[in-house]
Amino acid sequence: MTHDSTEIRPFRIDIPQAQLDDLNRRLADTRWPDELPGVGWSYGTPTGYLQGLADHWRTTFDWREHEAALNGFPQFTTTIDGQNVHFLHVRSPEPDAMPLLITHGWPGSIVEFMKIIGPLTDPRAHGGDPADAFHVVAPSMPGFAFSGPTHEAGWDMSRIARAWAELMDRLGYERYGAQGGDTGAVISPMLGRLAPEHVVGVHVNGSLGFPSGDPAEFAEMSETEQARLAAMQRQMEEGSGYAVIQSTRPQTIGVGLSDSPAAQLAWIVERFAEWTDPAAELPEDAVDLDQLLTNVSVYWLTGTATSAARLYREGRASWGRETPPSRVPSGVAVFPGDFGIRVVAERENNVVHWSEFDRGGHFPAMEVPDLLVDDVRTFFRGLR
Repeated sequence: MTHDSTEIRPFRIDIPQAQLDDLNRRLADTRWPDELPGVGWSYGTPTGYLQGLADHWRTTFDWREHEAALNGFPQFTTTIDGQNVHFLHVRSPEPDAMPLLITHGWPGSIVEFMKIIGPLTDPRAHGGDPADAFHVVAPSMPGFAFSGPTHEAGWDMSRIARAWAELMDRLGYERYGAQGGDTGAVISPMLGRLAPEHVVGVHVNGSLGFPSGDPAEFAEMSETEQARLAAMQRQMEEGSGYAVIQSTRPQTIGVGLSDSPAAQLAWIVERFAEWTDPAAELPEDAVDLDQLLTNVSVYWLTGTATSAARLYREGRASWGRETPPSRVPSGVAVFPGDFGIRVVAERENNVVHWSEFDRGGHFPAMEVPDLLVDDVRTFFRGLR
């Protein structure tokens, strides 16, 4: 490609040793807060628990091992709408594979996908049917990780969806699927609405849309779904402090997140404690501890905690806004602790596939990769 702005450049993660030394020094020098006895997680991430985790991060966790594993996936950067965009692009060995764009959320990253990329791209090597193969494109959202910080206001989710459409066009993919969880479960349907002639289907884990408050809608919900709605309301009251701060004052919280790796660790680990499988007592009971620390390390080492938090500030204006109905076939996988409600999803989406699981949580690519991969394969099987 000759035109400079659309150039796709190979990328390799290579963190300078000085940054790793600095991280370890800061962890060793952390000034820890006091804590009340016996309150558990109810006041936030417990200091005693966090100290153990920070110690593991400093003394046992090997960044170079995980950096090498990430570098096992082909990576690239390109400039879209003035913003650097980093992405994994893993082509399947199967010639008829379907292109699939996967979007992470906050506080996630492409690190979430390390266990699902192999099975998605090469089912034959993972005991699956080669007819289910995908070419996987997994970008780092603008403002996140190796895409680096955003440099101007306005990078909300709809602008990211437009960037994704441009990315897939630039890669030469005419027909493709979209998948995502968390923020990705908002951006993927947006991409479907934006480019319905290119997006063959949208699969999300979590939920599609928010309840309208219409009593008729509530009446259609199952008992399980009414319990999910109640849990969602509880989370809005008690568990959304992070979102309120990031959607109003990301720059202020960013000072602590950018200066203290212990603060960054506490901020992310609290989400994993609350959002992973409710049956798991601690985050490391639900996800691989080193994969979690790799994710936290990526936020720290790229210095993107503040710009990632800004996504909430950018998106605040559109919260709860009605979206036009989508004709693109949609599939939903609901894992424990997430708030999928079918009647809500069907209000604005063409839901043709609905799955509910009894294990896993908000980060299924890390928690139950087998279940997520199987559901994605099943959904897209009818759309190839």
